[in-house]
Amino acid sequence: MKHRSMMFLAALLILACAAALSGGYERGWVDRGATAPAGLKGGPVVIHPDVPYAGTSNPRQRLDLYLPKNRADGKLPVIVFFHGGGWSMGDKSEGAENLVPLVRSGRYAGVSAGYRLSLEAKWPAQIHDCKAVIRWVRANAVRYGFDADRIGVWGSSAGAHLALMLGLSTGVPELEGRVGPYTGESSHVTAVVNFFGVTQLLAMLERSSGYDPTRSDDPAAVLLGGPVIKNIDKARSASPISYVDANDPPVMTVHGTKDRTVPYDQAVRLHAALAKAGVPNYLIKVVGGDHEDFGAAVDERVRGFLDRYLQGENVPVSTRPVYKP
Repeated sequence: MKHRSMMFLAALLILACAAALSGGYERGWVDRGATAPAGLKGGPVVIHPDVPYAGTSNPRQRLDLYLPKNRADGKLPVIVFFHGGGWSMGDKSEGAENLVPLVRSGRYAGVSAGYRLSLEAKWPAQIHDCKAVIRWVRANAVRYGFDADRIGVWGSSAGAHLALMLGLSTGVPELEGRVGPYTGESSHVTAVVNFFGVTQLLAMLERSSGYDPTRSDDPAAVLLGGPVIKNIDKARSASPISYVDANDPPVMTVHGTKDRTVPYDQAVRLHAALAKAGVPNYLIKVVGGDHEDFGAAVDERVRGFLDRYLQGENVPVSTRPVYKP
């Protein structure tokens, strides 16, 4: 499965380079093969790579836009994807494997966005960038035929943490930032898909976590600018669970019970907090799963969740456990 993802990424990088040289690239994308639900096997996708969203020349502050060539009638809901990599590595091209099957259906537009990494800028620069991406989507809704009232966010690992922060921290002034030319637009989103993201940084200080809070070289410490134990307030501000309230959008969380990078307990904590606040949320437990892709069964659940909350369809979303493929 990891080999498949690496091959897909390599192919995408080649295509993106060609697109950058030609000013755009159109083709019928190869989907996820046997793992792609039949309903997602659609027409070709048009990619607009490396679109600046912040009004800067920083290559991290760019996005790739995926549009269906054969689109459904009306304005399209938008799915925005944020890559993982411990906030210190990764690339927006990683979103293609998740977005392309959905965009091919003709019913969604897709955006995969970069953000400043922790070796370049410390928290809250990353969420400032992500909120600028959402404002860019709204400001360009008429141009591209987006539905500005139906924007979903999806991320994996560090990207899931940022997607959750987007969903749960709307209107918090210190997290909105002033990045980009569209600061008058809202950064509100309609739904969140969280693939094994950190939800409560301070939970790592508990003895049972096995985490050394004095370390300055782990991903969370690099993000915050120092050891978590010396940055309590900053760690709290960077924790999605700190912002849970009844006004939050629906959340789907997918997390493996054997995750050795972000403990499954992080998903349980978020689920409990959202449930207490009355927020619709779906915890999909992947029995035996680690910090990884979970395959077709989870893909189908995600599609149902997005169809329910971005298309307005009465789709049941199962929370039955999934077993590691």
